[in-house]
Amino acid sequence: MTNLTQVAVVGAGNMGGGMLRRLRGLGWSVAVHDIEPQVQSQAVALGAVACESAMEAARMLVPDGVLMVVVVDAAQTETVLWGEGGAGPVLKPGQSVMLCATLGPATVQSQAERLAHRGIDVIDAPMSGGPVRAQEGTMSLMVACSDGVWQRSQKLLNALSQQVFRVGTRAGDGARTKLVNNLLAAVNLVGAAEAMALAERLGLDPAGTLSVIEASSGQSWIGSDRMRRALADDFEPRAHVTLLAKDTGLAVQAADEVAFDPPLGRLARDLFAQALGQGWADLDDAALLKLMRQR
Repeated sequence: MTNLTQVAVVGAGNMGGGMLRRLRGLGWSVAVHDIEPQVQSQAVALGAVACESAMEAARMLVPDGVLMVVVVDAAQTETVLWGEGGAGPVLKPGQSVMLCATLGPATVQSQAERLAHRGIDVIDAPMSGGPVRAQEGTMSLMVACSDGVWQRSQKLLNALSQQVFRVGTRAGDGARTKLVNNLLAAVNLVGAAEAMALAERLGLDPAGTLSVIEASSGQSWIGSDRMRRALADDFEPRAHVTLLAKDTGLAVQAADEVAFDPPLGRLARDLFAQALGQGWADLDDAALLKLMRQR
């Protein structure tokens, strides 16, 4: 019989794959389930144990193991936990679910309540930084959980990242923090794309102009990261346009729920929606430069 594992990763794509590589490199035992056979095979090549479903992955966990749900959105999270072959019904008291996707706070709260009825703890822990930083252990983790879960999870959290921020004890506060971060990231990315498109229209060398910006007050991490690739016509997805389109929508919705009007956030949301309308859902979000070049 296969030995039980400390962690089960459901969703081993860009971010989940980076986190899995990090854990395996540190010697953690990991089960994995991904709907893409090639992605699952890559994880197995790293020493992870392949599982045919999230349910099977959950059954592989040790009594205090952690199921890491590293999927895209609320619908996929629901499927992983409660759909056909879902993990929720077979998780046991003492085990935990780590929600890593960018979700609405209400979704996190709802999932935490459902799992709590079964004695399962939730670690609300969205991440930021991209797959390379996930593998290096330098991505940021925004963690909300109870004091007891926080203490029990220290070994795993510190293995995953050197940048772990405990943002609260309330389920959903990790999600709230991530939405605030991603709203600013989207606004910065839109601004960087606009500035580069303007530089080109003014007859400037855009790569040289970006170098000036990177040493000046207009610098932003996401602007540098995305625009360097965009200027080289590299739109291979590290973060699909769909992700910030989703996240800006969730952030604006969260703002509406507390009667806050985010004018730049609404503009960023609408521009990402326009990028989707261009058929660029499968491109990297650096494709915002293509949109700005049309203006």
